[in-house]
Amino acid sequence: MSTAILTGPPVPGSSLEGDLRSLGFDVRVASGAQDTAALVAAVPGTDRVAVVDPRFVGHVHALRLALTDPRFPAAAVPGALTVQPQARTALARALSAAAGAGTPSGLSGSGPSGTAETASAAGAVDAADDTDSLSAVRAAVRPAGGSAGAGTPVVPDALADALDADGTAVHQPELGSLVATVPGDPQARNEARQAVTAVDDEAVRLRSAVKARDGFFTTFCISPYSRYLARWCARRGLTPNQVTTASLLTALIAAGAAATGTRGGYIAAGVLLLFSFVLDCTDGQLARYSLQYSTMGAWLDATFDRAKEYAYYAGLALGAARGGDDVWALALGAMVLQTCRHVVDFSFNEANHDATANTSPTAALSDKLDSVGWTVWLRRMIVLPIGERWAMIAVLTAVATPRIVFYALLVGCAFAACYTTAGRVLRSLTRKARRTDRAAQALADLADSGPLAESAARAFTTAARKLPEYAPLAIALAGGAALVASATFTDYGSIWPVVAAVAYVITSGIAVARPLKGALDWLVPPVFRAAEYCTVLALAARADVNGALPAAFGLVSAVAYHHYDTVYRIRGGTGAPPHWLVRSIGGHEGRVLAVALLAAVVTDADFTIALTALAVAVALVVLVESIRFWVSSGAPAVHDEGEPA
Repeated sequence: MSTAILTGPPVPGSSLEGDLRSLGFDVRVASGAQDTAALVAAVPGTDRVAVVDPRFVGHVHALRLALTDPRFPAAAVPGALTVQPQARTALARALSAAAGAGTPSGLSGSGPSGTAETASAAGAVDAADDTDSLSAVRAAVRPAGGSAGAGTPVVPDALADALDADGTAVHQPELGSLVATVPGDPQARNEARQAVTAVDDEAVRLRSAVKARDGFFTTFCISPYSRYLARWCARRGLTPNQVTTASLLTALIAAGAAATGTRGGYIAAGVLLLFSFVLDCTDGQLARYSLQYSTMGAWLDATFDRAKEYAYYAGLALGAARGGDDVWALALGAMVLQTCRHVVDFSFNEANHDATANTSPTAALSDKLDSVGWTVWLRRMIVLPIGERWAMIAVLTAVATPRIVFYALLVGCAFAACYTTAGRVLRSLTRKARRTDRAAQALADLADSGPLAESAARAFTTAARKLPEYAPLAIALAGGAALVASATFTDYGSIWPVVAAVAYVITSGIAVARPLKGALDWLVPPVFRAAEYCTVLALAARADVNGALPAAFGLVSAVAYHHYDTVYRIRGGTGAPPHWLVRSIGGHEGRVLAVALLAAVVTDADFTIALTALAVAVALVVLVESIRFWVSSGAPAVHDEGEPA
């Protein structure tokens, strides 16, 4: 259980103790600096601890934002500070400075918050030697007047400054209209209470539960009521992960309804898919409303979105097959296009995550357009984010046929892909960004190169360093295009796809033989994804046998999951999957060569069995390692407010 320590006796009539208990804190009262330090030390090292000024006046939600958010090791608002286990040592040092001999009264005192003293302290400590942070805290915090002693109350604001000085970043949540203050006299206290009464913090909490940046359909058709569903879930003790799971189950039922191939089934599938999307919005809003962020939750939300959509594609393909229409190639094509769109987004963002001199005329024009309201929504709609996409799929499922659904998806996603990719290419060509080693490593991880490509890269390292800037992308495009063309335009069983796959191994190795720091090198991973997925699709289509395309759909699904998993690990700051995993499933070039060899040496009927076995093997290895990692990961809680997927 979390513990909140009031640094002095509560103010008569204050609701602070009750507010803290409503947030799940066990409240204890200290009688001075030494007592505060002792009470903090008595709290188990695995628990969160908060230090709160008893004179605090503010909204409960302001306290909630500062004291219960799991994403930050330390957080504070005026009059209240909280630390998680990883920051307890830094807090103990700051309290030791307050309670020890010669205690500087900037960390303790009777003033409202010691603002002037702590401000000067922060500047002085910033210049101090980080290797002697405790001495720097003691030397820099200047006395506020009078003598300080072990029985003098600790000021949480000064503790927060001391933590910052000690190298522990203290998160300061944006409060907006919310109130959080430590009044210094009765008149100020009365004014603060009036300010609290004037603002409905529950209304603020509901508004802040909605994602800051989202698509048009989600913003205007879902969020106005899903936020209330999120509050309903919070009041009944439901967790975001439970809502995420409910959304997955609803989407799987929708896929099953679509697989019936009947008009009633299609209508039910469309309605259920929309409801699944409502729940998908609700889980994130519930996380923001109740501050229940977690690494597991971020992973489930991201991966389940893809699982829901691609399972629905399979359901539509099965339903169409019941009516005598084979649309598996369209279903797989839609999945390939959507996945490659995401890889473009991920690669571009990672390449520019921490780039310096990261400006361009194209970016300036985009910012200018963002100042015109209608262009913002138009640009968000034409990229066909998840809300618009799922709404289109649901409506077309109910009123048309699966073939029409996939045609619309392919046209819409292709246009969106061209629009976003063209804009990002223009930005990359017109900016003079210097990319970091971290960005190059992220792109190398996203490339998913296996042992064959690595061997080729080592063999051509010296030659690759002499190539011009855009050579890696050109080489990757040439190898990928030759591979896909050979798989598409030769008969099943031909040796040419194998020859092209061998050449692809070499070209993909050359493309990554030097760090991917060029202006357009972020396009190399998407090219690899498109080459691998499209080759599997083309070879399965050329086999022209029942079951080959569904088996290819399963193989691409398993591989795509691995690629999404790589992205979310990098985003979460935990690094890419272990190298042994990438090597064990062959890397993109190894899988392409394996599928090309299978198509050349086995009959078309046996090709289905071979693809199915390969899909099962890849899925088992990837899923087992992924689940093990995310369940046991010590990664910090995350919350992604990025582009709508």
